[in-house]
Amino acid sequence: MVLLLMILALLVLLALRVPVAFALFIPSILYILIDPTATPALAVQQASAGLFNFAILAVPMFILLGNLANVSGATDRLYDAAVSAIGHVRGSLGYVNILTSFGFSWISGAAISDAAAMGRIQVPAMIRRGYPTGFSLGITGASSLIAPMLPPSIPAIIYAVTAGVSVGALFMAGIVPALVLVLALVVTVWLMMRRHEGLRLERASWGRRGKDLLRALPPAGAAVIILGGILTGVFTPTEASAVGVAYVAILALCYRNLGWANLRHALVSSVETTGGVLIIVGGAALFGWVLAREQAPQIAAEFILGLTNQPLFFLILANVLLLIVGAVLEPTSAILILAPVLVPVAEAFGLSPVHFGVMMIFNLMIGLLTPPVGLVLFVLSSVTKKPVTTVIKGTVPFYVPMLATLLLIAFVPAVSLWLPGALGFAL
Repeated sequence: MVLLLMILALLVLLALRVPVAFALFIPSILYILIDPTATPALAVQQASAGLFNFAILAVPMFILLGNLANVSGATDRLYDAAVSAIGHVRGSLGYVNILTSFGFSWISGAAISDAAAMGRIQVPAMIRRGYPTGFSLGITGASSLIAPMLPPSIPAIIYAVTAGVSVGALFMAGIVPALVLVLALVVTVWLMMRRHEGLRLERASWGRRGKDLLRALPPAGAAVIILGGILTGVFTPTEASAVGVAYVAILALCYRNLGWANLRHALVSSVETTGGVLIIVGGAALFGWVLAREQAPQIAAEFILGLTNQPLFFLILANVLLLIVGAVLEPTSAILILAPVLVPVAEAFGLSPVHFGVMMIFNLMIGLLTPPVGLVLFVLSSVTKKPVTTVIKGTVPFYVPMLATLLLIAFVPAVSLWLPGALGFAL
């Protein structure tokens, strides 16, 4: 009964639009005040415990890395290189959109950062070149989901800490699914643009292509340093985040784009985002402790195992639940609330928590493009000055490649597990 009341209180508070952190803290604190064996000091201890984790330190650093990349001009250089390389192909700016997002993802780690950066540059450029507004917005939103699948994925760090799996393993597990998503989006662009013969640019000279490629190599070096350092064991993912920030800051100084105004903007934005994330982490740690104390994972496992003993049916149920939750709750909150409950059940069915993590993250990323919350929808609307309804309509055709990718991730575990397994990570 206590567990039911806790969950009901959380749902009511969320329905009333109470901020997620407070919706987690309020029922948890009431539980501690009512329970004679618990003390207020215990609440502080449990909430703080969620933050005292070495891997969590990577979150603010990777957020800062993405913001510095935005102000440094790295995005513009990646965009110019992609346009030079394939601008002459029919529907080329659609492919450029995908490739630029793929390149920026290695230093972004968050779909919202990608959508803000790409929306600012690419949507106006595509509309000026005659691309339909809906298509321009839709491909930008869909390609922003590549970022959370690739290192340094912030949702992957949150999940790894919450579920107790290796951050490095989860980083590697997202690479092949991200490539699958890239391929699915490329095919979609080809199908949608195959009759638009006029949507191509003049072929760039080889000299121009070489020049733009050389300009894009330094930003791409951030991905090489982060990924190479982790794989070779030179530093941990947390240490990689600090090295990445230092590298991008040096690039911004070399490009003369790191004036006081840009630096202040990057720092303030990073502090605001980090503060919002970490207060949710603290609230979720306390709420998760209450759920564990009331044996919620065991109860959930017994309930689901009572419904079915088939892993396939469990995966279907989990995907439906995650798609619904992702549409109404932002990913960090959803991971922190659901992972402690669902991961033990997945393990009871013999599923790898690494595979389940990739599946959970991509499910929740689709939620970023799904009303009523859909944060990426609102970010694109804000940076492009287009109505949210226009963004939503433009996104609808891209649910097909996104859901096809999700089905492959969910029901073909090797898509996620092959690479980390080949690199020797524990699965």
